[in-house]
Amino acid sequence: MRRLLISRLGSAFFGLTLQYRANLFKQIHEIIFHGKGGYNYSDVYNFPIWLRNFTYNSIVEFYEKEKEEYNKSSKSSSGQSFDPSKGQQVPDAVRKAAQKGRVSYK
Repeated sequence: MRRLLISRLGSAFFGLTLQYRANLFKQIHEIIFHGKGGYNYSDVYNFPIWLRNFTYNSIVEFYEKEKEEYNKSSKSSSGQSFDPSKGQQVPDAVRKAAQKGRVSYK
């Protein structure tokens, strides 16, 4: 009779949990995508953990600051923000052309 050895941690082997792996691959994707070509997959995967976390957090901070600056400039330049509940007015010529399925440039 074979006895199954299970550790007190709950898994029969040592490895990364599904949540940790998901976070790892999300970090790798974000660094590669927002790094704008400066990184490749194998380099980021082989980063030390502290360097990967630092790079990821730096990218997150950069884009959060960029978003805040964009929001500040768009509010100050227009004086009002777009309200999606009110919708946006579409000119009659565009509406008619969309219904016909073609656009005339005359």
